[in-house]
Order: sequence, then C-alpha cells, then structure tokens
Amino acid sequence: MTLTAAKYGALVRGFWWGLFLLLLLSFFLTGCVGGKQSTAPVVQNAEAPADSLKALFSLTIYSPDGKTQDLDAVFFSVPKKRYRMELTGSLGIGVASLLWLEDGWQMVFPTEKMYMQGAGYMVGLLNDPSLPLVHIHQVAGFFDGKVLPEKFEVKTTRDSVGADSVTVKITEAREASGRYFTYAEKNGEVKWLEMLGRDGSTEKINIEEYKEFKGVKTPSKISFVRDSTTFLELLVRKVNRGKPFGTGTWRLNIPRSYQRIGE
Repeated sequence: MTLTAAKYGALVRGFWWGLFLLLLLSFFLTGCVGGKQSTAPVVQNAEAPADSLKALFSLTIYSPDGKTQDLDAVFFSVPKKRYRMELTGSLGIGVASLLWLEDGWQMVFPTEKMYMQGAGYMVGLLNDPSLPLVHIHQVAGFFDGKVLPEKFEVKTTRDSVGADSVTVKITEAREASGRYFTYAEKNGEVKWLEMLGRDGSTEKINIEEYKEFKGVKTPSKISFVRDSTTFLELLVRKVNRGKPFGTGTWRLNIPRSYQRIGE
C-alpha cells in the first residue's frame, strides 16, 4: 500500500505532531532506524524498581488552523531503561502507543493502522526536518521534576526585570552536545527555556506552575511555543512512584497488516 501525500501529511501533522512536540530540548539524532518486526521484545522480571514512576497528564494541541485537540495520556517510566506512553482521545479511543526499550523503540497508530520504529534515545522522523526529534530521557525527566538538561555548561548570567516588575535570573548555557540554550529562574524555579530548533525556528518552553507529587517538586503546567505561537499545552495531573507495572506494559503488538511510516 502506498500513502497519498494528503494522508501522510494528515497523519504526521496530526497525531505525530501532537505527541512528539512534548519536548523541544532535543538535538540531532544519534541512533539509526531499525528493521521491521511484528512484536516488540518482552522485558522479563519487569517489576517496577524504586525509581520507577507512572504519570497521568493531558495534552491540548493547537493547530495552525485554530482548531484544538484534547488528549489524555499515561506515561510509565523506569529511567534510562524503558518507557511506555499511551494517548487516548474522546470516548477513550486509543490514538497512539509508544514503547521505548534500550534495544529499540516502536510507536503504533491503531486508528490509522500504521507504525514507526527505530533505535537510540532520539525518537522521531529523521527524513522530516520540520518535526522535532524527541530526547526520550528528557521527556521522562519532566515528570520527575528534572527541567534542565542533565549536563550543561553555564556561559553567562544576568538579572532581568520584566513588565510586571519581577526580577528573574537569565542564564545562557551550552549542553554537552554543544547546543546553546537560555533559561530563566525565579526563586530557584525554572520559568522558561529557549533554544533554536532543527529548522532554525525559535522554540520555547514556558512553565507556569510547580506542584509536589509524592514529595517531588514537578512542573505541572507546561506550554510549548514555536516562533511566538503556542502549539501544545501539557497538564500533569498525578504522579506515582515505586509501584509495580503489569508485564503487558512492556509489550507492544504490531499487526503484520500495519504499514510502517517512512517506507
């Protein structure tokens, strides 16, 4: 089966765009695309370790035509080892499922009967530079209260007074990969981050609210802005830690009739 340009565009710019704009702190892909398989590998002894978490959140996607789409989501995480994310639309209908394991990742769009897969910690479509590649470990970090990159070098700092007469600390920094970014802090809390995207556009993450989930201060309301236009808003509702997951969490079935995106 061959995708028409219209159908491919609708899929990528719709469900795919909404999911993988969760995070814009991504940099160039270091993994490679893997081969086709019908079922993701099963993780044995998949009881959740003490540092695992399960997050419930919602997404609002703002389309260029002014329309919005609301989705509910659940994210399972065993940091640096494995992740699972489920997106559902109205009436609980599944929109997308993502499974990331150390030896590869897969994502399924059941209503479209299509899937994607690859390897490495950067998830996304390599052949479409208009879409960001997502650093999966940084996605997980948001739900664990980790807003800034794991490793970076501070270049300059300065104080700035906004229109509301509130002083914030502005820091220019560089990631270990060499990519520059800027962030603002107030009372020790990161309020926004800004960087250049893969296509040269300005990308910004605004954090409006912090809450404590099981004793960990976590950003609960995050909006994603590209060239001054908000396209995605994320609201974290609940985070649990250290509870076991069912073995089915780490299995993602892909029917052989499904078409792989990008082929």
